[in-house]
Amino acid sequence: MGELMGFLDTMLGKLLLTFGTAMVPVVELRGAIPMGVAAGLDPALACAAAILGNLVPAPLIILLIRRVFDWLRGNRFLGPKIEWLERRAHLKGRLVRKYRLIGLAILVGIPLPGTGAWTGSLVAAMLNIRMRHALPAIFLGLLIAGGITTAVTLGVVHLL
Repeated sequence: MGELMGFLDTMLGKLLLTFGTAMVPVVELRGAIPMGVAAGLDPALACAAAILGNLVPAPLIILLIRRVFDWLRGNRFLGPKIEWLERRAHLKGRLVRKYRLIGLAILVGIPLPGTGAWTGSLVAAMLNIRMRHALPAIFLGLLIAGGITTAVTLGVVHLL
């Protein structure tokens, strides 16, 4: 346990912790950036690690989510949850349907709960947006969300 804590105190450990936290659904970069800054990372470095970490699951979600949903839909317990996720993706997708790639970037870029790379990737998959178009829009949204989250984090740090 002491070795793990020692590693997490290193720059590489802080970067990996921020990167890994950003890959977690719901937390994503909105939680990873403040955590990285609190751990002692430079805010720009924490933002970059969080953006890259949050981008990692996006291609996997876009490629595989429909197959995974089809497979899980047959399960009595998970089937209704899959239906709920699909309904949620279609509701969130209204903005994306209207404005397409700019809408996808805005959906990902608004740093609020229920938005982000995971939701954007799910919406892109449900709306059959090709990965070569979806990933740049998701990346742009992450840059926007990362900038806003970093600015808010720095504002809160300076207030304290």
